[in-house]
This record gives sequence, structure tokens and C-alpha cells, in this order.
Amino acid sequence: MKYIYQIARIIVGALFIFSGYVKLVDPLGFSYKLEEYFGPGVFELEFLVPLALPLSVFIVIFELLLGLTLLLGFAPKFTRWSLLLMIIFFTFLTFYSAFFNKVTDCGCFGDAIPLNPWQSFYKDLILLVLILFIFFKKQYLKPILPKSVAFVVFLIAFVVSGYLSYYGLNHLPVVDFRPYHIGANIPESMTVPEGAQKAVYNYHWKFNIDGEEKTITTQGSYPQVDGELIEYETELVDEGYIPPIHDFSLEKNGEDYTEELMAEPQLLMIASYNLSKSEIEAWKAIQLVLEKAKSKGYKLIVLTSSGIKAQNIINEQLQTELDFYFADETAIKTIVRSNPGLLVLNKGTIKQKVHWHDAEDLEF
Repeated sequence: MKYIYQIARIIVGALFIFSGYVKLVDPLGFSYKLEEYFGPGVFELEFLVPLALPLSVFIVIFELLLGLTLLLGFAPKFTRWSLLLMIIFFTFLTFYSAFFNKVTDCGCFGDAIPLNPWQSFYKDLILLVLILFIFFKKQYLKPILPKSVAFVVFLIAFVVSGYLSYYGLNHLPVVDFRPYHIGANIPESMTVPEGAQKAVYNYHWKFNIDGEEKTITTQGSYPQVDGELIEYETELVDEGYIPPIHDFSLEKNGEDYTEELMAEPQLLMIASYNLSKSEIEAWKAIQLVLEKAKSKGYKLIVLTSSGIKAQNIINEQLQTELDFYFADETAIKTIVRSNPGLLVLNKGTIKQKVHWHDAEDLEF
């Protein structure tokens, strides 16, 4: 029993540290996921949306430190109760999300390991069993270091966690798990390889046969049935292969310029998911960089989900004429964790990517 307990302790502690870390380096990404949970159609807690970012930072640091205290055997009573309450909450959250199909990716492991709702729920269910075992067999939770040493380790981890979070918010994540990382080629990442598995659907055909309603299920073909078709419904069985990038586009005045712009050898793309939420200081800070890039022959574009009114405000405040293209807000948030953020591309390959705070670090 003692050895089983230690194995459970290591598994739970390591998972909490890993889960906390991959979200800690990208606190903005987890805050977007919290906004999704708080938003309409899920928990309807819109009043919590402005608190999504501070809650994101608190939760991920708390999660990482809980995993550490469990491994260290530090503050055992607090650790056991915190683990239990946290896993009960997340198990409920993932079950609700899966059962009602509210959020397609829980964000449990950030962008490092995407999980669908049912996978997230089963993962939490296993963790719940392990944590219940850890909770009730508390006599086996022994410290591995003297209390004073464990406290120093805890304090160092807290400071490092705070720094990683700060860095991720004011620069960019130290590790980029998203498909738009430096070195990625966007057009190639949008391509579906030959022979890749296609999506599979069940078609539920409802017929009136001799006065009775009967449902016949096929995977596409129309049933050979003597009867009157009433209606049919489709059900996704297997989504098949989904390319790493599947929601990227560059549109202007209703036309798609993605292929043309991704062929540009020198492209500076400024991504701002919402112009009204960006700081005018940010645009002023990058203005000299934009002028430098233009003088070097780079094509400059702004990718945003904002409309003409917000675009005109930016142009008026900067006394310039930026070239705006439209894209989905969620896609832009995925491209870069900065509003605005800057990317240098060569024929669709991301060569450089920076937060607006670091715009001067770009090389042309």
C-alpha cells in the first residue's frame, strides 16, 4: 500500500506541475479559455469575464505549487484538501462541458496537449480516484525534505512561477505550443496530406413507411427504402484529420488574399484581434518599426477582426494609412499573445514573432 501510495503521489504531483507549467507560460491563452466558460451559452457568468486574466494567473500558479507541495510532502493537510476540492470542481466542469458539448477543448494542458471534452473528463475522473486515495491514506504523505528546506524550495518555485507569468504577459510565452511558432510555414500547416482520414458522419434518415415512422442510419448513401422521406439528421462520428492551422485567412472587401500574401518574400504582419482593446501607446511604440520595415521593402499589413470604424480611428491617431485585412478573432488570438503583436514572414514561414513591447528587437 505504501508503494502504491507513492506512485499515485508522483503521478498526481507531476501532472499538476506539468498542467500548471504549460498554462503558466501562456496565461493569456488560459484566460481566453476562462472567458469561454464564463461567456453566454456556457455558465452565463459574464460579470467574471473582466477577472479572467487574474484568475488565470492565480489558478495556474496554484495548480503548479500544489503539485510541488504534494511531491515535497509540504503543508500536507492544506495540500490534500486543496487537491480534492480542485479536482472535484474540474471534474464537474469537464463533465458539464462534455455532456452538454459546451467547450470543445477544456484547455487542461493548454495548447501543448489538446483534449476533447470527454478525454478531459476521463482524465479528471482518473485523477479524482488517485486524489481520493491520497486524501484518505494521509498517513503515507510524509515530507521528503526538512520543513525549512521545503519552504525555501516552495518560495523559489513561487517566485519563478510569478516571473514566467509576468514574462508571458509582457513579452511572449517562453515556449510556444501553438502551430504559429517561429519556423512554421502557414500554407504547409493548412494542407491536408494525401490519404489523410476524412471526416465520418452518420446520416439518420427518417421515413414514413406504411404509416409508421422508421429511422435508417447510413454513412452517406441514400437508403433504398419504399417510403416517404420526412427528414434527416447528421451526426459526426470521427472528425478525421484536421490540419494544425485550419482557420487562417486574410480577407479584404470580401475577397480572400491568403494565397497572394503568403507568397510575399518580405511581409510584416501586425496582428490585433480587437483594435479598440489595444493601447494607442502600443501603436505609437511600433510606428518607427513599421516605417523602418517599409523603408527596407517589406509589405505591411494589419490583421484584425475589428471593423472599418476602429480601423479609421487607428489611422487617424497615427496619421498614417495602414492596410487592414480581416480574420476571425479567435484565430488572431491564437497567432500571437499580444494586442498588437508583430510577425515577420518569408513566403508564409514565420521568421520572427514579438510582443509589441519587443518590436525594436525585430531585424529587417
